[in-house]
Amino acid sequence: MRIVLPLPDRDFDTTESAVSWAAFVDAGFEVAFATEHGDVGECDPFLLGTGWRYTLPAGPEAVAAYRRMQADPAFLKPIRYDEIAVDDFDAMHLSGGHSKGMKQYLDHRGLQRTVAKFAAAGKTIGAICHGVLVPARAIDPTTGRSILYGRRVTTLTKPLESWALRTTWYRVGRRYRTYRLYTEDEVRRAVGASGEIVRGESFEKPLVVVDGQFVTGRYPVDVPEYAATLISVAQERTREKA
Repeated sequence: MRIVLPLPDRDFDTTESAVSWAAFVDAGFEVAFATEHGDVGECDPFLLGTGWRYTLPAGPEAVAAYRRMQADPAFLKPIRYDEIAVDDFDAMHLSGGHSKGMKQYLDHRGLQRTVAKFAAAGKTIGAICHGVLVPARAIDPTTGRSILYGRRVTTLTKPLESWALRTTWYRVGRRYRTYRLYTEDEVRRAVGASGEIVRGESFEKPLVVVDGQFVTGRYPVDVPEYAATLISVAQERTREKA
């Protein structure tokens, strides 16, 4: 089983990238990384520190997983976005993150086209938090609509994104609002009236939504269950094709 993890050059979420990566590796997956130009990425440094300005930091297990991931030869030698070949992989994982460096990855049209090709090929696509914006923005060339149109998914919820901004702005400004439009609102437009956004019962209780080849989560609290589900869905879909 092979899975590719596209990332921006900087500011990706520590937990959503590294804890997921550790789960994939421990399950026996071969993991490849991809960045726009093949440069080695860095997670959001504000998630690694402690103190007054380090708002909402990653937990110690996530930091440990990130340090482990940083030593992985595949992480140190990523391919470029335009080198991601659909036939080379069984699945894709799209991490989130909120800082401005994420826009390199979230806005990348070439990556969006590749994700649309993965969808057309029936490959498993997992996305969490802001990462759900990538398939939301990926257009199916046969319909002119998002590949998530009509799907049941979850993403970073509007209440949590609003809460993060309100509780941190006096320390770090607007770094917890990547775009003017809330993430949930953009994903809601992508799924359309026939689709559904699932928010879950609470912030604390993990939520993962599966709709066919798509596996989605909301934020770091969902990561362990999300990664396990993505592994299971990818394995099952690959067996079905064999």
